Amino acid sequence: MEQLRAAARLQIVLGHLGRPSAGAVVAHPTSGTISSASFHPQQFQYTLDNNVLTLEQRKFYEENGFLVIKNLVPDADIQRFRNEFEKICRKEVKPLGLTVMRDVTISKSEYAPSEKMITKVQDFQEDKELFRYCTLPEILKYVECFTGPNIMAMHTMLINKPPDSGKKTSRHPLHQDLHYFPFRPSDLIVCAWTAMEHISRNNGCLVVLPGTHKGSLKPHDYPKWEAISCHFASADCHYIDVKGTSQENIEKEVVGIAHKFFGAENSVNLKDIWMFRARLVKGERTNL
Repeated sequence: MEQLRAAARLQIVLGHLGRPSAGAVVAHPTSGTISSASFHPQQFQYTLDNNVLTLEQRKFYEENGFLVIKNLVPDADIQRFRNEFEKICRKEVKPLGLTVMRDVTISKSEYAPSEKMITKVQDFQEDKELFRYCTLPEILKYVECFTGPNIMAMHTMLINKPPDSGKKTSRHPLHQDLHYFPFRPSDLIVCAWTAMEHISRNNGCLVVLPGTHKGSLKPHDYPKWEAISCHFASADCHYIDVKGTSQENIEKEVVGIAHKFFGAENSVNLKDIWMFRARLVKGERTNL
């Protein structure tokens, strides 16, 4: 028994000794400090043993729930994604299943197809150019550290932040992504988010509350006031029935939208909709 334990410990240590080659892009924790509390490899819950993340990066993610990886996506790819988004805004391309959302405070009479009016495009899995983001080796290299080798792209979204109209409609409320996902375990789900321009607190960047990944799922509702990304999950995850849980309200909303846009006559549920969205990007499809 002791020999088996020693072999397991050796395998973990060898995994941690791996380092990216010189010049390779590495993850950089933000200014948050790492606790001096000791970590043992077997205590990691939110990352899998891998040769990509350093021990310090795994510690940081364990405590904070996010990592900043600088210069991961090449500028040339970013520009290609921007060009495709502009084509969608001008209605030059109309991918199947894509949802385009505009600022609700702008009346239809003022509406002109341009990126200044569009706040979000969602479910771009049928747009070959945008979906290329979800298959970039640079992205999947890090995603695999959280999901394992079998990776499903579950939810795709490009958020645009045009100047606010004065009604504060450009704001996005704080939320937990898990509220929208009818699959588990949550430890095998991760989001890759890439800014497509220089961002700061002044122009509305992504906000994360460190450590909230370790809390429970909270009830969600809409507030009282009027970047290109992809959520990934292990293909070994399984769907759950959200009825009777705090997620039941989002199922009713999403199913209602599906009926409106696609005219679905048969009964559908949240699982059916997510199965339609899911795309295998690496490995073998299993449960999802």
